[in-house]
Amino acid sequence: MSSQTTGRFITIEGTEGVGKSTNIEFIEAFLKERGINLCLTREPGGTPLAEEIRELLLAPREETMCDDAEILLVFAARAQHINQVIRPKLEKGHWVLSDRFTDATFAYQGAGRGICWDRIQQLEAYVQGELRPNLTLLLDMPVELGMERAKLRSAPDRFEQEKQAFFEKVRQGYHHRMRAEPDRFALIDASQSLSNVQEQIAAALEKHLGLV
Repeated sequence: MSSQTTGRFITIEGTEGVGKSTNIEFIEAFLKERGINLCLTREPGGTPLAEEIRELLLAPREETMCDDAEILLVFAARAQHINQVIRPKLEKGHWVLSDRFTDATFAYQGAGRGICWDRIQQLEAYVQGELRPNLTLLLDMPVELGMERAKLRSAPDRFEQEKQAFFEKVRQGYHHRMRAEPDRFALIDASQSLSNVQEQIAAALEKHLGLV
């Protein structure tokens, strides 16, 4: 991240059903209790235009979306999101917590779809410049367990309709990213009880972001 950025950028990642939404609420309360000015956002999405692109990406349809169209839509939404929300907030000294960011692209479109990681890195450099998260919380659990939990939610979107083998690749992609940048990632065992998961998250925030 650019040295001129004074805010902190936190992302939360994971495969389906790992409990991101519940734990985002916990993180929001945890940081606000410490007087931190926090912006909550998500990807794809975060702005009206990016949310429209999200609908294009997630809605099941008869026409098959080709992998190149999918990843370009992802980065189109990200470009708008960064320009309109993430950079302005960080430059004002706010903290930003995003439900997914570019690690999801490496995991879903890279490992899951098989798009070359070099191509994703080129798009990452073009759209983001030097912008990277300060901390990425990776909520991790066996794919089968996550899929069972996800079934209890609303009707599956286009991604949630994928088979278990796809999500196994996605999980492996996340772990590959974590091994490549271990200092940025905090691995959270999301298969534990909610209280245990939130203890892990609190410890990671305190360690990586210097909170007391």
